Amino acid sequence: MTIEVGTKAPDFELKTQHGETVRLSDFRGEKNVVLLFYPFAFTGVCTGELCALRDELPKFVNDDVQLLAVSNDSPFSLRVFAEQEGLEYPLLSDFWPHGEASRAYGVFDEEKGCAVRGTFIIDKEGVVRWAVVNGLPDARDLNEYVKAIDTL
Repeated sequence: MTIEVGTKAPDFELKTQHGETVRLSDFRGEKNVVLLFYPFAFTGVCTGELCALRDELPKFVNDDVQLLAVSNDSPFSLRVFAEQEGLEYPLLSDFWPHGEASRAYGVFDEEKGCAVRGTFIIDKEGVVRWAVVNGLPDARDLNEYVKAIDTL
């Protein structure tokens, strides 16, 4: 079950495509977080979504907001994917224990072994303020993220 708006966001510790450790709690009191779960690197819809974020990056990575994109791919795959697509924001690996963060947010598809398209806007106090979950084939609307961020 997906976590609800108004609840405390589950903390996690994941590695980036560069092997750096990122904790959600590192941003508390500092930045709002756009936490985006996506199924797999190198797939059509995911690549389109992540490249659209890249093209609008100042809206999602600035003094007030940090974008964190999470998949169940290995950090090594994510590094190649980021380099290939010019993605300069953190791609976090929820590879092992497999899907632990995705499960904590209620967006892990046990049958497929990957996260579905879940997006959570988390405020500086660590509370989920906006959420949307789409099925595997359904791309998200970036404009909705921007509207949600503007309400914080």
